[in-house]
Amino acid sequence: MPVTLADIALDPPVLLAPMAGITDLPFRRLVASFGAGLVVSEMVASQEMVEAKASVRARAELGFGENATAVQLAGREAHWMAEAARIAEGQGARIIDINMGCPAKKVVGGLSGSALMRDLDHALRLIDAVVGAVNVPVTLKTRLGWDDKTLNAPALAQRAETAGIRMITIHGRTRCQFYKGTAKWGAIRAVKDAVSIPVIANGDITDAPAAAQALRCSGADGVMVGRGIQGQPWLVAEIGAALFGTPTPVAPQGDALVAMVAAHYEDMLAFYGRDLGGKVARKHLGWYMDGAGTPPALRKEVLTTKDPGAVLKALPLALAQTSQRAAA
Repeated sequence: MPVTLADIALDPPVLLAPMAGITDLPFRRLVASFGAGLVVSEMVASQEMVEAKASVRARAELGFGENATAVQLAGREAHWMAEAARIAEGQGARIIDINMGCPAKKVVGGLSGSALMRDLDHALRLIDAVVGAVNVPVTLKTRLGWDDKTLNAPALAQRAETAGIRMITIHGRTRCQFYKGTAKWGAIRAVKDAVSIPVIANGDITDAPAAAQALRCSGADGVMVGRGIQGQPWLVAEIGAALFGTPTPVAPQGDALVAMVAAHYEDMLAFYGRDLGGKVARKHLGWYMDGAGTPPALRKEVLTTKDPGAVLKALPLALAQTSQRAAA
């Protein structure tokens, strides 16, 4: 069953997680082209967004106005969070997501992200400010708690629902775990039992069997895919088809894979410019080649050349292992 937020149906309820340096607009568009219930922008610092020049906000390209995109905001001050939410809504954002789950030291050190789980009263002040500032649905992404001694996600979820949050995503780890160990999907059930709004399970969703197990353990209404998407942008749609019966995507192989990777690479160059785009593209090209089993020497050649033409020329050979498997 799809999850509905106001007049927005998340169908299937399989979502792309916000990941810094990964889920930029070119990648989100690619994932959405295969089929996704929702894609979420990279985390945006609220004060920086408000204070930035219009040209800087335009470069951020949050995907304002795109039906299947949520804009994720982070911050520690209610004023900046509310103002950033107003800007996002004013430019067409249909969903605002609040980040209270990022474990990065530079974010937590600024008392944002998962640091807010140590002060639920302050966390609620931020939620109240954002919900009160906009008319579009506001969602929340967080973790189980700060550490194993403070598993307060159910309490936060209850208070967030009362404040007007329309959906909550729980990463099945604490902040102190970062990304170590395994996600505790069963622990998410306490959040699901505490609220009536949709709950999305996140953490270690790497394929359809993992997603199915996460749903069984958590009782959640849907799943969010993070690092498992690297190198396989069709994964969200693939999980949606397996679990919720949406159209099955055709995972590209052979010439189709080469064409998709080339188009993604050229989209990044157009979006960022040749020099920065070439640098940003390396991580994605590396993941594609990891999946293809590209020989190390050729992989290094593709990732170190600064000539886009040479990269495009090398892709058919670099992805040849996948091409050969497709033809077999």
